[in-house]
Amino acid sequence: MEYKTIQLTIKGGYAIVQMNRGKVNAINREMVKELRAVFLALEEHNDVQGVILTGQPHYFSAGLDLIELYQYDKEQISEFFGAFGNLYLQLVQFKKPFISAITGHSPAGGTVLAVTSDNRYMAEGDKYVIGLNEVAVNIQISQNLTEIYAFWMGDGLSNRYILEGKLLSGKEALMAGLVDELLPLENVLDRAEKKMQHYLKADQEILVNTKAKLRKHLWDKLDLESGNSLKEASELWWKPEIRAKMKAYVESFSSKKK
Repeated sequence: MEYKTIQLTIKGGYAIVQMNRGKVNAINREMVKELRAVFLALEEHNDVQGVILTGQPHYFSAGLDLIELYQYDKEQISEFFGAFGNLYLQLVQFKKPFISAITGHSPAGGTVLAVTSDNRYMAEGDKYVIGLNEVAVNIQISQNLTEIYAFWMGDGLSNRYILEGKLLSGKEALMAGLVDELLPLENVLDRAEKKMQHYLKADQEILVNTKAKLRKHLWDKLDLESGNSLKEASELWWKPEIRAKMKAYVESFSSKKK
């Protein structure tokens, strides 16, 4: 399969999936479709024992492509939220070792992808941010996302940050347990690869079984259908006051690009 929004590299028993859609890797339906396809293929690939997801310099992913999504009709936005929710469920249940090499900014949708992985190595620098800021940008967060935030940071901290729509600096994310380590940008992918090589030294059946045991309590809490929360998100998308705010954002961002 040829990919337009990602690049796939297989080396030494593991795969590197690099998001490659424009400067900021904004997530649209094409990227969601391709990410779902590549992770499904890699989970079934016998010679691939782990996967690293990464981005481009300065951007892991800036989140959802709100400019494109604003143009979707009701059927398209409903399909998109459904597909994105299914991508999240697919990644959070990915059986093999899975690491995110966060090469810069990773807010909102970028965080949704990153928190599904087993380890997160992030580029250092106060300008880079990560976090589920859905409340701040008027997008309804799903129950499934609240569960994984709490899985990594604990209930109290995750509750406060989600309600605030807080974006965290790398240092804040490290202190909260959202990322494992901060490194110079040029060293992030290399650190992820070294961690993956460490995982590959273990018996893979034992490793996969152990990951399943560690995540069992999280998986038990997930809404695997996720229909209600996604329906809620797509319906609220059309709320007049939210549409007005989205329009203002799109117009403001579009004017900056001219």
